[in-house]
Amino acid sequence: MNYKLLPAFVFFFLLSGSTLFAQTFKNEFGFKSDNDSYLAQGSDRYYTNGLFISFRHATDQQKLKHGFEKKIWEISAGQKMYNPISGYSPNPDKQDRPFAGYLYAGAAMSWFKSNERILKTSVELGTTGPNSLAEGGQELLHDVIGFYELGGWDYQIKNELSINLSAQYTRLLHRASDQATDFSFEGYVNAGTTFSGAGAGVLFRAGRINQLFNSGYTKAVIGNNAKTKALVKRELFFYAKPQLNFVAYDATVQGSMFNEDSPVTFDIKPVVFAQQFGVNYSSQRFTFDFGMIFKTKEIKSPAKAHQYGSISMFYRFN
Repeated sequence: MNYKLLPAFVFFFLLSGSTLFAQTFKNEFGFKSDNDSYLAQGSDRYYTNGLFISFRHATDQQKLKHGFEKKIWEISAGQKMYNPISGYSPNPDKQDRPFAGYLYAGAAMSWFKSNERILKTSVELGTTGPNSLAEGGQELLHDVIGFYELGGWDYQIKNELSINLSAQYTRLLHRASDQATDFSFEGYVNAGTTFSGAGAGVLFRAGRINQLFNSGYTKAVIGNNAKTKALVKRELFFYAKPQLNFVAYDATVQGSMFNEDSPVTFDIKPVVFAQQFGVNYSSQRFTFDFGMIFKTKEIKSPAKAHQYGSISMFYRFN
């Protein structure tokens, strides 16, 4: 044996072993940022900024009942900011959407079945109005980036404590024999004092994809004593999701459902169509996702249709 090649042989063996026995992680922490400036169109209107952080943990999969692949619980916090067609709209008579903010903390539980059906339920406790800190958040953002001076937050939606419940259901419809494309159904129902409504759409993925219970798109890369091996070690895929939304109530547009003390409010469009496009990369340790969301008109006012970008990054660990 040529002992001079021994170090190279050992390195190759370790590298091969790390590939064959890749580690999985049961915890995940990360953030998502929404902003219309990500689309480089020069707009700063309507749903103008959102920032969310979350922590997820996968329970022991071997203890789940037959037919269940994973159970993941999650805690999160987030803030959403809204303004009219411009953040400088000091005249309330010319505002085509109210200034508004929404700040919340939430918890969720997701059940993943072996037949690639997913049920996620969540609850959020939060507030709208000045207590949401949206005005200060937007001022800080504009000061740091060097954007224009704001004007009009004196007319924002008033304070209101909120509770919002949500349920989301996903199921695989079809996956191609080469396992490079698939279609899934997604539906949701929201009920609460801030957002109420329902929607349904079809998700299309193409590229290097995993099962829905192992995919970065469904926030399911983490695992704990896995039952089923992932299709690929690293995901890289394009996705598209047309979705029809039925809006029953939106307090950031209509104000509180219990009183009428907000100075500027509008009625909402009951039917909104949304189209989402994006790309997702997920390794066992990291996820990066960039999406673009295009919506039809949401408000019964001169307000236009809206679009924004979304960036998500997550890190997994034990």
